[in-house]
Amino acid sequence: MRGTVLNDLDNRLNERLATRGFRFTPQREQVYAVLLRKRDHPTAEEVFIRAKREIPDISMATIYNCLDALVECGLARQVTLERGATRFCPNMREHGHFYCDQCQSVFDIGLPAEPGIALPKGFRAERYDVAIHGRCPACSNGKNPAGKG
Repeated sequence: MRGTVLNDLDNRLNERLATRGFRFTPQREQVYAVLLRKRDHPTAEEVFIRAKREIPDISMATIYNCLDALVECGLARQVTLERGATRFCPNMREHGHFYCDQCQSVFDIGLPAEPGIALPKGFRAERYDVAIHGRCPACSNGKNPAGKG
């Protein structure tokens, strides 16, 4: 069963890459697997550290190139929260992000299909980004005193 799931992911990845003129590579496969395995909105540096466990000779430049390809193919999105490092999210459904100012964790949050924001005449929204800042439940309840989510 696990092999079928991996084959389905590989086929989806290969198909999306091919439609944008990219080749399927073990490095792209590994970077995508890192994003899917732990959906915690990692930075490129965090992806690099995780990917190195499986591909020790992978370079930071390769990580950036793989992430760029995944974003261009619609398999990941960039999440930029204020002045922090860009993070990457494999959830391609419309959603917002909650950023915990204490532990710096990022969580996906569901949003209504229509944002309910009146736009000036002639404007048409194609997507929207919502980032909410505050404290996650662990930090709010004092259960995360070290500030790590």
